[in-house]
Amino acid sequence: MLIRIITWNVCGWRSILRKGFVQQMLRFSPDIMCLQEIRTQKIELPLQLALLDYNIFANYSTKRGFHGTAIITRLKPLSIVKSLGHERFDSEGRFIRLDFQYFTLINVYMPHGGRDKRDLKYKLEVYDILLRYLRNFRRNTIIAGDFNIAHKPVDLARPEANRNNIMFTSNERKMLDRLVMLGFVDTFRLFNKHGGNYTWWPRAHNARKRNVGWRIDYIFVSENLRDHVKRALILPEIMGSDHCPVLIDVEI
Repeated sequence: MLIRIITWNVCGWRSILRKGFVQQMLRFSPDIMCLQEIRTQKIELPLQLALLDYNIFANYSTKRGFHGTAIITRLKPLSIVKSLGHERFDSEGRFIRLDFQYFTLINVYMPHGGRDKRDLKYKLEVYDILLRYLRNFRRNTIIAGDFNIAHKPVDLARPEANRNNIMFTSNERKMLDRLVMLGFVDTFRLFNKHGGNYTWWPRAHNARKRNVGWRIDYIFVSENLRDHVKRALILPEIMGSDHCPVLIDVEI
């Protein structure tokens, strides 16, 4: 069974609906959509998606107007988990896991850390918990979302200028090294090793138009699915957020 998964930090559910989210997503006919930063306490599935047999599962932040994650899916999950085991992280609705018959899907919105690094300790704590959590998975596992880290110099337009800045510090990048060491595969890099491919652009200075961006949104798969990934794309032409969607086709 070939499954198409899209992940996207939408910067607000209501905002993205006004900007044509449904029509943009239906162009790609995804089986599953992982959303981050929904910024709401209530989601009603648009009728057009409901008529196509999509269902939505959301994890809302206790703080109104911030954070939150959701998964829109045509596949029926067997179970749902909304807690990783870190009080602050869980209260912000940053984690949602669906277990399907043949695979597990995890959608994450990892903390940014703050430009002044005030929340870097919190960010690294959550990564450590997530990595220990993932050690227990032996089945087909897919983890998608906004990781808020550019892994390698090729993953951002100005690596030297950002060497000590949040989202590119050595301690943050080591967390993605550890994820790879656990056996998780960065699907986009299976097909494209080049620079200039970004998923987030600062809103200032026409950064998106100039393609001065960062690749911080990923879909990782467990090693046993490596050869089952048939396609992996970044979709920078899709507008509506300061992030763009990432897509994979994977045979389960």
